[in-house]
Amino acid sequence: MELITELDDAYTNAAYIPGGDDYPDRWAQAAQMWRTREAHDDHARLDLPYGQGERERFDLFLPEGAPEGLVVFVHGGYWMKFDRSYWSHLAAGPVARGWAVAMPSYDLCPRVTIGEITAQIARAIDVAAGVVDGPLVLAGHSAGGHLVSRMLEPGLLDKDVAARLRKVVPISPVTDLRPLMRTSMRDDLRLSEESAVVDSPVLMAARLEVPVTVWVGADERPAFLDQARWLAEAWEAGHVEAEGRHHFDVIEPLEIGDSGLVEALIG
Repeated sequence: MELITELDDAYTNAAYIPGGDDYPDRWAQAAQMWRTREAHDDHARLDLPYGQGERERFDLFLPEGAPEGLVVFVHGGYWMKFDRSYWSHLAAGPVARGWAVAMPSYDLCPRVTIGEITAQIARAIDVAAGVVDGPLVLAGHSAGGHLVSRMLEPGLLDKDVAARLRKVVPISPVTDLRPLMRTSMRDDLRLSEESAVVDSPVLMAARLEVPVTVWVGADERPAFLDQARWLAEAWEAGHVEAEGRHHFDVIEPLEIGDSGLVEALIG
C-alpha cells in the first residue's frame, strides 16, 4: 500500500488547520442563515433542476434589481464530499455588488467519475446561464477550482454560454490529478493513468481565451501552493497568494463585497 499512500499527508488539510474539523459545521450554519434570510426577502430561488438526478440541482441568489451578470460558484470536497447547502453565504459578496450567484450540487465519487462530474457542472452552468442574462464568471474552491478550470476546454459549455465568459477564478485548485494517483483517494476517485491526464486542467491541450486568476492561501500546504502555481505558469494566468489564509478560510472573503477576492471575480 505504500505506493498509493505516500502523498496522503501532502494532500491533507484539516489536520494542519487549527480547529479544522469544526469548519464544515460552521459553513453549514452560516449557509443556512444566509439562505433563510434571502428566501425571506424573496432573493433566493432554491432547488432548481439542471438534470434528472437527485443532486443535479442548484440554488440561485439574486441581488436587488436586475443582475449585472452571473457568478457560478462550484464547491470542493475532493469530489467526494459536501453539496451546495454548505456554501450559500459565500454568495453575499457578489450579491452585494449586484450580481446573481448560482451554486450547484453534483454527484460524488465513487458513484461517478471526475469526468462525469465535469460534464454535470457544464450542464449546470448552461442551465443557470439561461436563467440570468449578462456576463458570466466562474469560481470554485479546491475540487471546485479544478471543475471551473475544466470549463475552459472548448466544447464543454454551450457555445453561446462560453461566449459570455468574462473571468474564471480557481481558488486553491487541484490542477494536476497525477499526484493523487499516489494517495489512498485514488480508488474512490476512480482514477486511472489515462483519466488523471485527461481530467487535469494543467495538461489541457487547448482552452478558451478567457482571463484567469488563480487564487490560493499563502499559508496552505505546499502541495496546494504547487498546484496553484502549476496552473498559473501553464496558462500564463494571474496568480494571487492571499496572505494569512489557509485552505479553509481562503474562501471567506467571498462574503465581503469589496474584498480582493470579489474584486478579482467581478471588478
